[in-house]
Amino acid sequence: MIHWPNVLAFAALSVGLVLTPGPNMAYLISRTLCQGRAAGLVSLGGVGLGFLVYMLLAAFGVTSLLLVVPYAYDSLRIAGAVYLAWLAWEAFRRGGAAAFRVRELSADSPRRLFATGLMTSLLNPKVAVFYLSLLPQFIAPGDDVLAQTLALGFTQIVVSILGDSIYVLTAGALAAFLAARPLWARAQGLLMGGVLAALAVRMALDTARR
Repeated sequence: MIHWPNVLAFAALSVGLVLTPGPNMAYLISRTLCQGRAAGLVSLGGVGLGFLVYMLLAAFGVTSLLLVVPYAYDSLRIAGAVYLAWLAWEAFRRGGAAAFRVRELSADSPRRLFATGLMTSLLNPKVAVFYLSLLPQFIAPGDDVLAQTLALGFTQIVVSILGDSIYVLTAGALAAFLAARPLWARAQGLLMGGVLAALAVRMALDTARR
């Protein structure tokens, strides 16, 4: 059984993480600005495949872990809280403009663009910890854990692909906007840091299983 309130809450958290600068965002925007939107979208395909790999690993790995390991839920909850706190600190420290600072990238073939996007996603600790520590917090024990994990995972993938597509399609305008308004970027970083910090505290204090 899929718990839709949990899915909607997880979707909201996924939106927040899409808005938080990270390796995937930095690579996609830099690639788009250096080689064009088509290259950015091909790279995004690789990033999306990386999400799918992590989602399937979490669906089967987390399912087994929660069923056989005592205190696994609390361990993952604490790890998720620590991770959110770290993301909040990064948002406070760096602000929102870091991902829009263009890196010089050489032109790549579509195959290489896709492969680089895939590796960027697979080597992104933000994605790994998101699936292994945060996703289990939205699973209701006693129901079909696998079905819930797949539903949550596909929710994150859809949200992330849509959000990253907007970054790719508007990379030039976003970069110019933030370059001309550094205070706006800083305010975005502070706001997102505050939201993530609040989520970290809530998760750390939530000792009851769902």
